[in-house]
Amino acid sequence: MQNIPPPATRSVSLRVNGKPAQLEVAPWVSLLDALRHDLDLTGTKKGCDHGQCGACTVICDGERILSCLTLAVMKDGSEITTIEGLGQPGNLHPLQEAFLEHDAYQCGYCTSGQICSGVAMIEAGHGKTREEVKDLMSGNLCRCGANTNIIDAIMAVKDGNHE
Repeated sequence: MQNIPPPATRSVSLRVNGKPAQLEVAPWVSLLDALRHDLDLTGTKKGCDHGQCGACTVICDGERILSCLTLAVMKDGSEITTIEGLGQPGNLHPLQEAFLEHDAYQCGYCTSGQICSGVAMIEAGHGKTREEVKDLMSGNLCRCGANTNIIDAIMAVKDGNHE
């Protein structure tokens, strides 16, 4: 039997939720798996693992990305924000509060991706109308049917009706 050496790893430096993180990962490890397994940030969910549901959405250098389709080595030097970096108990991000107020979740599995996507969209100044917000959020699926409430929550924060 041939002795196959372990795969070479790569060093990746990230800034995750405002804190430096140094990882040693195989070149094929997704950002999602690095966040969940190496950094124990389990708020970001693995839904479809094919980039179709949006449950894995995080904010990378101010842009929302699908972390399941992104290799960790591709983001060396990047600033990553996960749901854990947006707010804390007693000091929630306005969109997290709006999700609570508008009952914008059912099972909660998609919630972290929905919130990260919504925050990045609002901060980028996108989604001027309800229809645009619906279109821009279409990559984040809620299988429970809370989409109307999710859009309501985003619109409340976007329009300044929630501080």
